[in-house]
Amino acid sequence: MHMPSDAFSLPCWRQAPQQFLQALFAIAVARARPLQALRGHLPTPPKGRTVVVGAGKAAAAMAQAVEALWPPEAPLSGVVVTRYGHVPARPAALRAAITVLEAAHPVPDAASVAASQAVLQAVQGLSRDDLVLCLISGGGSSLLSLPAPGLTLAEKQRIHRQLLLSGASIAEMNCLRKHLSAIKGGRLAQACAPAQLLTLAISDVPGDDASIIASGPTVPDASTCAQALEVVQRRGIELPPLAHAALRQGLWESAKPGDACFAHSRFQLVATPRQALEAAAEAARAVGLATYVLADDMEGEARDVALVHAAIARNVQRCNQPFAAPCLLLSGGETTVTVDARLPLEQLGQGGRAGEFGLGLLQALQGMPGIWALAADTDGIDGTQSNAGVCLGPHTWLEANRLGLDVRQALRRHDAFGFFQAVGGLVHTGPTFTNVNDFRALLIDAKPA
Repeated sequence: MHMPSDAFSLPCWRQAPQQFLQALFAIAVARARPLQALRGHLPTPPKGRTVVVGAGKAAAAMAQAVEALWPPEAPLSGVVVTRYGHVPARPAALRAAITVLEAAHPVPDAASVAASQAVLQAVQGLSRDDLVLCLISGGGSSLLSLPAPGLTLAEKQRIHRQLLLSGASIAEMNCLRKHLSAIKGGRLAQACAPAQLLTLAISDVPGDDASIIASGPTVPDASTCAQALEVVQRRGIELPPLAHAALRQGLWESAKPGDACFAHSRFQLVATPRQALEAAAEAARAVGLATYVLADDMEGEARDVALVHAAIARNVQRCNQPFAAPCLLLSGGETTVTVDARLPLEQLGQGGRAGEFGLGLLQALQGMPGIWALAADTDGIDGTQSNAGVCLGPHTWLEANRLGLDVRQALRRHDAFGFFQAVGGLVHTGPTFTNVNDFRALLIDAKPA
């Protein structure tokens, strides 16, 4: 299933519900695209140099936006890192002033380390007359990865893999990542001083906390080594002895509020999950469909969040509470998927949190007429697969039954990709070059007579 060619025309929601939901997703993503998001946020060029650095799934597109919007007579240089395959085609007329590197996500690789070193090198030797423009978006925690002294890349990779399977929230993950890093948790800001520093960020985290987006490389971090150690203990993460000792002794503390490096530093959000959801809501309301944004910061197990959405949808259709049908419900945030450690690796399927949400919703609704849904990641990649997410409706349940597919088994194996590939429910967009996290939409028609 692919996005409609004209993503901004809205099909009739009753005649083409799935196409309608996909068009709304395209509108939400467009609101967060860097060229639109950065317009109006760039500063006046400084007296000295302007150095652009950055990391995240949107970093390459953000760099191109800066190149397009920056005064052509003003000098510009720098380096950013994005995920493999997330570099948009460069317009022929656009000047190439900023180097774009690629690295791995969600687990860092050697290219992540090399990119971090290149970023630090780019900000060396600056003065108060210079400006560092830092472009940050989701995914930067993996892409901008420089292990703390004594910690190896292989050890950092093992920790990342454990975190991804542990069910830890993004705040928990990044608390630990910041305290195992030589560049995150405000340490990049320390390297930029005494230059002026402006961070422009696209948020992908619940609550838009600057210290959590990409593990806050340029902002103060109030979390501590002790709190990072609590995450380790709570989530059962195995650390190398050196790292465990460093956290216990408080040796790897991040840059704290009040540090002198933040004296000439500013942070500005340019795109958020709420803005993306509101853009979709406005479009749906414009065609006469009552639309409600439930929240932009939902967290928890994807399948459990699905149960909550299913319960609301059933109540809307059966009782017109808390909203009257027909209506559209939107939500965002960052759910998690906890993999049962007892599950043999050969039984583990493929999929991301959007697909897991879709499986949970499908199981809860069991083909209930008049309800359709889309769940997708706004970066265009759900987990590590090729799809952005999934789309489903009453027909999905019928098709699964026809094929003899068991949604409970798919959930147990976390095999959303395989399941929705079989029933024709995958949503493909390719990389979107932005990232404002999860997008979920439930379309609820009145109860059939």
